[in-house]
Amino acid sequence: MNEFNPQTPVPGGAPAAGIPVRSIVTCILLSIVTCGIYLYVWLYNLNEDMRRVTGDTNGPSGGVVILLAIVTCGIYMIYWMYKQGDAIDRIKAARGLPNGNTGILYLVLSIFGLSIVSMALLQDELNKMAR
Repeated sequence: MNEFNPQTPVPGGAPAAGIPVRSIVTCILLSIVTCGIYLYVWLYNLNEDMRRVTGDTNGPSGGVVILLAIVTCGIYMIYWMYKQGDAIDRIKAARGLPNGNTGILYLVLSIFGLSIVSMALLQDELNKMAR
């Protein structure tokens, strides 16, 4: 199973190395304008950024996540969103920050067809870590 190894587990947390700050509005607009094609680019980037933040070298690459999301008609993406929310909670706990049930929130949003909202919330968390 994948081991969790958050980088910089200090109270408040130092900026995560190598994680760029991405504009959420730009990502959403590009996803809409490109009829969802940019959504897969964004998904790839989110996965790779989460791998860097968590230090998870055994998890699936961004390409594998995209392939599984397409092959399973989006079902894998629902599972992936839950796992990323769970990882965010563990990162916050390791840094001494308050956390909640982010994985459940992402899961419920994704089940109701609001995966783009889950992705925006995940990007917001990554942006906070990058600063």
